Amino acid sequence: MRTALVAIVSLLLSGPSVAAPVPAHGPAVPVVGTASMEPVPGPGGYRPPVDGDVVDPFRAPINPYGPGNRGLEYATDEGAPARSIGDGVVVFAGPVARRGVVTVEHPDGLRSSLTGLATIGVAPGERVAAGDVLGTTGLRLHLGVRRGDEYIDPASLFGAEIPPLHAVLVPLPP
Repeated sequence: MRTALVAIVSLLLSGPSVAAPVPAHGPAVPVVGTASMEPVPGPGGYRPPVDGDVVDPFRAPINPYGPGNRGLEYATDEGAPARSIGDGVVVFAGPVARRGVVTVEHPDGLRSSLTGLATIGVAPGERVAAGDVLGTTGLRLHLGVRRGDEYIDPASLFGAEIPPLHAVLVPLPP
């Protein structure tokens, strides 16, 4: 048995290579996926909470308990300021599953929640303005926005479209 196994491994290792050579001009598949978000207010006065890249965009679930991403996930530098996306009142500030969370209720009825805060610098009942620091970030920050019980795409508030996170295939040159 051992002799047969050694023979098979030797045959596989000594066989011809079938890998295609990589063209000298580099890969032909551009990857689309991150978008730098400058913290500039959108048409409704809302602004992104951090100056960071969106690494996981909003993906609406097909049912209330289905998979998806009910917000935007930002890659951040640890300790960066996390800011309120708009004017409002802090309705929750504290840990949830060992992650710092701040929720702000805005005058138009929207509720924004920042999850993944390393520190929290506000308290429930406190009034905040767009751009006020709510705390500091860990390595990732999640922004969720709800209208009632329904999550909405936060990017729609900023007047910016977040490109999808997927590879875009292009034909190879002949």
